[in-house]
Amino acid sequence: MIRDITLGQYYNTDSFLHRLDPRTKIIGTIVYLVTLFLYMNPYVYVFALLFLVLMIRKSNVPFKFMIRGLRGIAFIMIMTALINIFTVPGDTLFMIGSFPVAKQGVRVAVYMIFRLSFLIIGSSLLTLTTPPVRLTDGLERTFAFMKIFKVPVHDMAMMMSIALRFIPILIEETNIIMKAQLSRGADFESGSLLKRIKSLMPVIIPLFIGAFKKANDLADAMDARCYRGGVKRSRMNPLKYKKGDYAAYAMLVLYAAAIISLGIYAKYLPFGNDILGIGAK
Repeated sequence: MIRDITLGQYYNTDSFLHRLDPRTKIIGTIVYLVTLFLYMNPYVYVFALLFLVLMIRKSNVPFKFMIRGLRGIAFIMIMTALINIFTVPGDTLFMIGSFPVAKQGVRVAVYMIFRLSFLIIGSSLLTLTTPPVRLTDGLERTFAFMKIFKVPVHDMAMMMSIALRFIPILIEETNIIMKAQLSRGADFESGSLLKRIKSLMPVIIPLFIGAFKKANDLADAMDARCYRGGVKRSRMNPLKYKKGDYAAYAMLVLYAAAIISLGIYAKYLPFGNDILGIGAK
């Protein structure tokens, strides 16, 4: 499962999104994720999907590589859908044993699947098109206003960047450990669910040990270089907005305006009366 994770990985290529300032991409990602939770109607989600497809095209990241990250959360998506199907009250469509399945529950389950899919892919676009160092600088500059409230912005940005950088390292370590265990006759596919979970223990234990060792080595290296957080630190490549960033902000404003307009006026369109509310009739 961990081998299918794309969040935190960087895809090295040249594209419109790769050339954007990291602050532009961070703000764009936040706006996109917020719009996914504003309304619940098909027009909003179709428009969000079209916008996401456009951004994927602009990133030059292969679509197959992009959707690979959904495999890791497939189980979570299925469980979320089932919980909504059986717990959201409304007009009963049919019965499964003694459990009623409501029309509103099916609707919410479908929306939840789309919402989680867009959320994962949209978040992955940020890390796939932004090197970790640039991402750290972008996070620190974007949330610099929080320093007024004594929030250690630089430390939090550095921790997030290190966590994201560890994801591809853990994926590589997982591949190495699993190949080593398979060469010793390990079987991760057959047997019951409990048996397969137990068979992963020889992978999980050395993976955690290796992760803690790498974290300790990183801490020693930072300490040896007299790292002191954001105190009087300079940057080799200062962040500067370019023409592409202003064009991206204009696109973002148009996207947000279109989403809000669809959310408000969708009730006047066919099948668009499912706004702001779980299980709306």
